Amino acid sequence: MKIFGPIYDRVLSWSSHRHAPAWLTGVSFAESSFFPIPPDVMLMPMTLAQPKRWWWFALLATLGSAAGGLLGYVIGMWALGLITPLLSAYGYMEQLDHAAEWFAAWGFWAVLVAGFSPIPYKAFTITAGLLAMNPLGFFIASILGRGGRFFLLAGLIAWAGPRIAPWVRQFIEWIGWTVIALLALVLIIWQLS
Repeated sequence: MKIFGPIYDRVLSWSSHRHAPAWLTGVSFAESSFFPIPPDVMLMPMTLAQPKRWWWFALLATLGSAAGGLLGYVIGMWALGLITPLLSAYGYMEQLDHAAEWFAAWGFWAVLVAGFSPIPYKAFTITAGLLAMNPLGFFIASILGRGGRFFLLAGLIAWAGPRIAPWVRQFIEWIGWTVIALLALVLIIWQLS
């Protein structure tokens, strides 16, 4: 079944649209709090189409993602009020307190590393709010983690993209299904741990 080739071609055509930077910022914002599609699917073809603007696209993705992370943080704060009575009723408050202590001690590094990981970033933004991580530390970690990821990705695409673009298109189905399999494996491992 060939689904990634047509998607790749369509996204590549969107990447040169005059509203593409706004869409990239919006997708980056939404992905950090509720949307399932990572901004990389727009960042990569946009950078490939206009390699000289790679730093601008990376900056837009970073700022959109960090701002969306704040929305995820607020969602987590709001969710705490809803689930605290349930956690208390079922005797899970002690575990929540331990998680909050861990997040207070290591939350900055967890958020920073999560910016690079394949685990959906929204899981960390919502958890940071749920466990009341320091908001300033959270925002700085978001900027550094997501910025590091997007600037590295866009920089690599701008540097190597024109040389590897034909290869990517040729093997896009294999690449797409491999990424899906790796994400499924990460989710399975995460659920089992």
